[in-house]
Amino acid sequence: MQHFTLVNHPLVQHKLTKMREKTRSTAEFRQLLREISHLLAYEVTRDLPMTTTPIETPMEAMEAPVLEGKKLALISILRAGNGLLDGVLELIPSARVGFVGLYRDEETLQPVQYYFKVPKEMSERVVIAVDPMLATGNSSVAAIDLLKESGAKDIRFMCLLAAPEGVARMKEAHPDVPIISAALDRQLSDIGYILPGLGDAGDRMFGTK
Repeated sequence: MQHFTLVNHPLVQHKLTKMREKTRSTAEFRQLLREISHLLAYEVTRDLPMTTTPIETPMEAMEAPVLEGKKLALISILRAGNGLLDGVLELIPSARVGFVGLYRDEETLQPVQYYFKVPKEMSERVVIAVDPMLATGNSSVAAIDLLKESGAKDIRFMCLLAAPEGVARMKEAHPDVPIISAALDRQLSDIGYILPGLGDAGDRMFGTK
């Protein structure tokens, strides 16, 4: 996969526009995020390794395609990542799930870790890290650092919005980790928020502001 993939499917873009609107309710925002996550998941899993297995259809025996290797690991970068996680889990219910707890220090814009728990045998799994916003890229880079320290080798990063600064930061730190996003917005604000963006995804998802 290339380093940055923009998913410009009409349904993704339509739903994202609805999410950007500041009058959108918490319930609507959450539902739209779940729906978009299904569509993004198709792209992030496009090149998963495959093998075949013998099965019997009602008509005859055949060698049928199935996913190869251990079950995927879905890693939510807390807290906002949970909104994308829920939607992807509906598509891949057998996936193993992990969590990276990071919050951004609003003065330094640097990530502070407070939780980390991931599945076993990370080196043998395709790992999909999810976080709606790739802004400065500091938290995302820190999360990928931790995942690599846990043994993960095949990592993909899925987000809703990305800023050019965040994409560049990720490429510099982790050029081997492809990014799949629904939008590449214009820039960051002076306080590190994506413009035009959609505000704080966690606050809008959970109704905490």
